[in-house]
Amino acid sequence: MLLDRVRTLASQGARATRAVRDVGVLRPVRPDRLARLPLQYLRFGPVPATVGAMAALRFPDRTALIDERGSLTYAELEERAAALAAALRERVGDEGRVGVLCRNHRGFVEAVLAASRLGNDVVLLNTDFSGAQLGQVAEREGVELLLHDQEFDEVVEDSSFEGSRVHSWRDDEDGGDGKGVKDGGGIETAEELIAAHEPAPCKPSSPSKVIIMTSGTTGTPKGARHDISAAALLPAALSHLMRVPVRSGAPVVIAPPLFHVLGFAYLSVGLGLGMPLVLSRRFDPAKTREAIVEHGAETLIAVPVMLQRLLDADGPQPDSLRVVVVGGSALHPHLSEKFMDAFGEVLHNVYGATETGWATISTPEDLRAAPGTVGKPSFRLTIKILDEDGHELPSGETGEIYTGGGLKFAGYTGGGSKEVRDGLTSTGDLGHFDEAGRLFIDGRADDMIVSGGENVFPGEVEDLLGGHEGVAEASVTGVEDEKFGQRLAAYVVRADGSEVSEEELKAYVKRKLARYKVPREITFVEELPRTSTGKVRAKALKEG
Repeated sequence: MLLDRVRTLASQGARATRAVRDVGVLRPVRPDRLARLPLQYLRFGPVPATVGAMAALRFPDRTALIDERGSLTYAELEERAAALAAALRERVGDEGRVGVLCRNHRGFVEAVLAASRLGNDVVLLNTDFSGAQLGQVAEREGVELLLHDQEFDEVVEDSSFEGSRVHSWRDDEDGGDGKGVKDGGGIETAEELIAAHEPAPCKPSSPSKVIIMTSGTTGTPKGARHDISAAALLPAALSHLMRVPVRSGAPVVIAPPLFHVLGFAYLSVGLGLGMPLVLSRRFDPAKTREAIVEHGAETLIAVPVMLQRLLDADGPQPDSLRVVVVGGSALHPHLSEKFMDAFGEVLHNVYGATETGWATISTPEDLRAAPGTVGKPSFRLTIKILDEDGHELPSGETGEIYTGGGLKFAGYTGGGSKEVRDGLTSTGDLGHFDEAGRLFIDGRADDMIVSGGENVFPGEVEDLLGGHEGVAEASVTGVEDEKFGQRLAAYVVRADGSEVSEEELKAYVKRKLARYKVPREITFVEELPRTSTGKVRAKALKEG
């Protein structure tokens, strides 16, 4: 037993060493810069500012990001973040939190690097927030300073936010470089602050924390807190390097919002590996295909709905892609297979949550062998499937997913936490393992319905409907039923040119699944209402 354990650890160590070598991070660094690398961690702690400062020492002349205003090198990004930090120091107290309400562009990155450089907590705010939601979250989180895009002026004003404000991005009439901008209402811009301040050394009294909001699909979003340390981050980083063949210096297109856990995670990965970050304020599938080709991007980060949009979009066929990482919501088997048929064996599915970070990663081999899997657990992370009494279930049986190790969830900022059993934290998802140790997500625990005494997972029916040639997208949810307790209702977007009927789709499901899994009603809609991270707003569908 002990010998087997030693052999396993030795094998993992060898794989990790090869992965670190292959990714290209072990490159020579000038001795004076090498000596300064650990000082960044000692100064700022395990925060984005440390990642940015280290990248500037290791890759000063390498492109750090590309957005609608051009490109910045890592040295330029670090200098701008340091100057912005000096300006923000005058506008927020030591304990005040900094809110960031930005789309994907340099202003978001600079705001996060600057605030974490000061030691102030950073609250990442959803660009879909209404004024009322923004006001509630900003008040609850203690936001004193808000950096936001000019396009959100009306939302901020409706929120009754009374703190300081800075425009991170301002539009001119052409949506261009911010010169000759529209009237900013007396609000300072990040560009003005950067130009007016010199970078100044910072030594925060305590490390900054980044507060990431939950999706908020069932209520007001909550802020998730983590106890982050290098010891917790290292196993996750090694798992990623061993399963996802990204390369240092190779451009990465990050399509999901940076305020979302998936986008923010790969912002951090990209900075840490010295990858040029290709950013766009709004996702456009045709332009995304063009950007991949133009910049020779090797990596694309996306949510599942974006994959379908890319498949449907016109534009050049990218031949530089080596890795496509997808996460944030369910990746149905029909979509993963269709995407890899078109783009090659490049798809990796990551599973996790705002509360837990990533827990599993599936490779293209996993997705071909077992479509629908989210892969095997990350290195040094424990995943168990438990029944209602907390007993571990064997392979093939569905129960609630609990995780332990990796990022330690420290509760919600507004109070409350996830259920914990024997040191393992609930994900709120239901799932099962196959005999090969691959995890499958069967649905949210609160999505499962009981219809006529039978347990039904809407995701299974969604996947089946989505694979029909006459269907572009489908969402399935539970509704109340006097006779059966609950019943399935489906909302379907027809494929272009399709005239598929409700009766045809019901018959199609009945041929493939048990009778009780056939939706009692199918409503055809023009589009599915989604959050900015691609999750369907089931409540909006029911109300629509």
